[in-house]
Amino acid sequence: MKNKYTFALVFFAFVSVKAQNAKIIMPQQPVDWVSPLVGTDSDYGISNGNTYPAIAMPWGMNFWTPQTANMGDGWAYTYKSSRIKGFKQTHQPSPWMNDYGQFSIMPVTGELKFKEEDRQSWFSHKAETVTPYYYSVYLADHNVTTEITPTERAARFRFTFPETDKAYVVIDAFDKGSYVKIIPAERKIIGYTTKNSGGVPENFKNYFVIIFDKDFEVNSTFNGAILGNALEMKADHAGAVIGFKTKTGEKVNAQVASSFISYDQAELNLKEIGNSNFDQLKEKGKAVWNKELSRIKVDGGTPDQIGTFYSCLYRSLLFPRKFYEYDQNKKVVHYSPYNGKVLPGYMFVDTGFWDTFRALYPFLNLMYPELNTQMQEGLSNAFNESGWLPEWSSPGLRDIMVGNNSASIVSEAYLKSGKVKNYDIENLYKALLHGANNAGPLRAVGRAGVDSYNALGYVPHDEIQESAARTLEYAYDDFAIYQLAKALNKPQSEIDLYKKRSLNYKNLFDPKYNLMHPKNKDGKFMEPFDPFQWFNGFTEGNSWHYSWSVFHDVQGLVDLMGGKQIFVSQLDKVFSSPPVFATGKFNGGVIHEMREMQIANMGQYAHGNQPIQHMIYLYNYAGEPWKAQYWVRETMNRMYHATPDGYCGDEDNGQTSAWYVFSSLGFYPVTPASDQYVVGAPLFKKVTIQLENGKTITINAASNNNENRYIKGVKLNGKVYSKNWLSHSELMKGATLDFDMSETPNTKRGINKEDFPYSLSNE
Repeated sequence: MKNKYTFALVFFAFVSVKAQNAKIIMPQQPVDWVSPLVGTDSDYGISNGNTYPAIAMPWGMNFWTPQTANMGDGWAYTYKSSRIKGFKQTHQPSPWMNDYGQFSIMPVTGELKFKEEDRQSWFSHKAETVTPYYYSVYLADHNVTTEITPTERAARFRFTFPETDKAYVVIDAFDKGSYVKIIPAERKIIGYTTKNSGGVPENFKNYFVIIFDKDFEVNSTFNGAILGNALEMKADHAGAVIGFKTKTGEKVNAQVASSFISYDQAELNLKEIGNSNFDQLKEKGKAVWNKELSRIKVDGGTPDQIGTFYSCLYRSLLFPRKFYEYDQNKKVVHYSPYNGKVLPGYMFVDTGFWDTFRALYPFLNLMYPELNTQMQEGLSNAFNESGWLPEWSSPGLRDIMVGNNSASIVSEAYLKSGKVKNYDIENLYKALLHGANNAGPLRAVGRAGVDSYNALGYVPHDEIQESAARTLEYAYDDFAIYQLAKALNKPQSEIDLYKKRSLNYKNLFDPKYNLMHPKNKDGKFMEPFDPFQWFNGFTEGNSWHYSWSVFHDVQGLVDLMGGKQIFVSQLDKVFSSPPVFATGKFNGGVIHEMREMQIANMGQYAHGNQPIQHMIYLYNYAGEPWKAQYWVRETMNRMYHATPDGYCGDEDNGQTSAWYVFSSLGFYPVTPASDQYVVGAPLFKKVTIQLENGKTITINAASNNNENRYIKGVKLNGKVYSKNWLSHSELMKGATLDFDMSETPNTKRGINKEDFPYSLSNE
């Protein structure tokens, strides 16, 4: 009951006392403040997160979610839905990528109904409990309560049935090629599903095993819409139904696990449950989440802020997912999503670097350097197995988004902690050079337009779509390679080459607009040009969004614009411009990101998509940090809540959540492949960060409240600190930051050039 009460308190407090600016003490169990339902009030047309409730362990190989949509629908669970069709094991990173290796389990009573539309049941959120480690819902049509609690690769189900001689459980292995086999003597069902959305080898299968604690009195399988008595079925769409008689309140338990390797491996994965009964496993899962969430303790915020923070932190701990397993000798092995072989070593999947290089991976480098070392080993394996580094893996190479941002992922990890870790950075550096100088097998792998980029210094608009976005991101990626090349003591000629290429962003700057402007192969800017037009050289945005994508050399961008005053004026125009958009010929009309910007009423600041999310912090590079402080708080207040519509666009594998987590702390990684975080303003009165190395970062802002959003002064380890940035390496030694907050801006702090964050032009 405690979990249900606390969860309800968060939402009641948000509705009732948000306006009173009520403060609460940091909860002893932060997992009680997490709502996996945040972001689920979304659909194809408008995104308030585009999330589903992931019932899972941190970075777990398998997630579970209630399924309200038909199989194959990317929006598997939506908050407005009223009926559940099953409980799905899912590996979906986003609705746009859709799922793979999925199957579902559904209890039914009365007349045997096994097809999705027939077996579905009405439910209410009033009879639904949702936490990261436990899910429960009452299925009204069947008078059955279903409970789920997971491990990384397995889970326990508990069904509470009424008195009936017609109690069933349907196992749906879905279409596109599946298999099931009922083994009554062992109370077991095994099977596999091949259903996927691309990015898998031909031999791809997800093998599953389900073991019940009650004898089967009904044993049936189905082939599509046809139910039969065979114990085994292989078909395009196979499934199984087992049944039994139950007493009032009888609890039937099931243990389930899966493997991408084999049935035997699925049986090994089932051992993660051990001897734990349902309640014991549930408590273990709760302890795991509390341990991870407690690494950052926040104190002094509204109930909505506390709930939003921990809900965002939960989302920051889900992806990339572990795609490896432990064999009979407890060695790490993985099924390769690139070549279909079973190989030793780590593998992580289901993330798009275009999104997550910005804040999610910097968060991992700050809080989980050991785990990120394993992720780097996984990337090295991916290169060995496919010949490329993935830019979007789900689970293998996918052809979506732009950039070569694996360069940032690899370089940042080594620069921040890899020097003391033991992994093959030379192989990864080789992979970076290969990706930076070759077009890949897919347009989103390697660098599309690479020959022109290397020859001209930009990707021509009349040669390839999204040319300006590619140019700007390639330039930053070259900077990341430049930084890594220096750290690895590579030849000076190599270092100089990537430093030079990292300045290629200048080739697209148009002083007529003081913005980035796509260029044709003949060196002329493309015409006609409308800075408000989406997709015309840009990716899911326009020039007002992408012109700030000079993460590594903001001073260079300031100089191009004509100085700090003009630069700040351009930043101001992002918020003062109307939230209008023009559509281009490439996208075919209005996309949801446009609507999300329009309805947010923050001008051209489209926080619901990634390209502009760092832009607020750029005021720090031009001597007006108080404007960053204002807009960071404004964005947190207006764009994030602990409610089902609590995001303002796609959450995207932890990136939009990590933005909130960092911004709540009071700093943000504008340039991931550097040692610096740029200062914003803290949200809470106190934050305690427990680092993996045993050191502690304490952030005090005792005078913080809704009105006091400006920094009056800062002390770092007891000494007055005037800079607009913090050093990662210094923070890792442990630190105490004291922020004196005020309701009025301090226009004399952080205004000198020596206080500005890093820019390549200042080297």
